Amino acid sequence: MQNGKILIAENQGVYVLKFMGDVRLTLCSTIDALLKRIFCQGCLKSVVIDLTETEGIDSTALGLLAKIAVSTKGQISQKPTIISTREDITRILISMGFEHYFLMVHEPIELNQPLTEAPILDECVESIRQKVIDAHRVLMGLNPHNKEEFAPVVFALESCQPNITSH
Repeated sequence: MQNGKILIAENQGVYVLKFMGDVRLTLCSTIDALLKRIFCQGCLKSVVIDLTETEGIDSTALGLLAKIAVSTKGQISQKPTIISTREDITRILISMGFEHYFLMVHEPIELNQPLTEAPILDECVESIRQKVIDAHRVLMGLNPHNKEEFAPVVFALESCQPNITSH
C-alpha cells in the first residue's frame, strides 16, 4: 500500500476531497484542518469525497468523514457524496452506517476540477489523541453498533494520561 495523501479542490462552494493510498491516523491533523477550512468559508454548497483510489482507511479517518455528514446537516440542502468503487471500502462504509448520512456513488465520476495535494500536518501526541477520541465519538453517534464497537477504544484513550515531564 502506498502512503496516504489527500487532494482537494473547490469551485463555487463545492469541495472535493480525494483520499489516496492508505488513509490512516497519520493524516488526521491534515483532514481536520481541511474540514475547519471548508466549514469556515461560509459558502459551502456541497462536499464530494472520492475514495476511488483509497487502498485502506482506518476508523479515525472514517470518524472524520462522519464528521463531514454531521457538520453539513442543516447547512446544505443535500447529503455529502462519497464515491467508492472498491467493494472492500464500500463494505466498511456500509458497516459503519454511512449510507444513512451520505449519498453513496459506486461508479467513478469525472471531476473537471484540478486537485492540489494538501500538506501533511504534524501535531503533538496529545492533540492527535484528542482528535482520535473526537473522531471515534462521531462514529459512535451514527448507530448503536458503532457505539458498542468503539466505546472501549474511546474509554482506553480517555484513560491514557499524557506524558507530563517536569523540569
